[in-house]
Amino acid sequence: MDETRSSEGPSADQTVSNARTGDPSATDEATGAIDDPDDGLGAPAPAPRGGLRDRIRSKPGLREAYRVGVFVLGLLCIVAGIGLAALPGPLTIPPVLLGLYIWSTEFEFAHRFFESFKAKAHDAWAHANKHPVSSALITVVGLVGAGAAIWAVSHFNLVDKAKDALL
Repeated sequence: MDETRSSEGPSADQTVSNARTGDPSATDEATGAIDDPDDGLGAPAPAPRGGLRDRIRSKPGLREAYRVGVFVLGLLCIVAGIGLAALPGPLTIPPVLLGLYIWSTEFEFAHRFFESFKAKAHDAWAHANKHPVSSALITVVGLVGAGAAIWAVSHFNLVDKAKDALL
């Protein structure tokens, strides 16, 4: 074992580890966030030192109110997105992603989850830039297919026929 390292005090990894195990005096040295695992909302996402969220997190009563507010706002967006699933079209995706983004600003689990979405989006964008012809062709075929489906539904009165069949 390296004697010099043990005399220097805890490393940043040990401090974060202590914070996640419930040591109330431990903070994340990179962000200054105090991890409070007893609030039931999970570990806080990283926040820049000295920023608004860091100042909010330094006040115990305000910290919990802010975290609950962020949780409720994100949950409302996600529920709205799921509720929009009853409507035709891709309306479900933006509110769900917005809710996940809102959660990712305050909760570590959502931050990690959102980062994986960002990486996949970046990869898809890089692929589209690398293969512009095939990406454009797929987009045009998808739009033509959607237009054909909309035309067929309106031309053949498929909605009215479905209503009559269900009644």
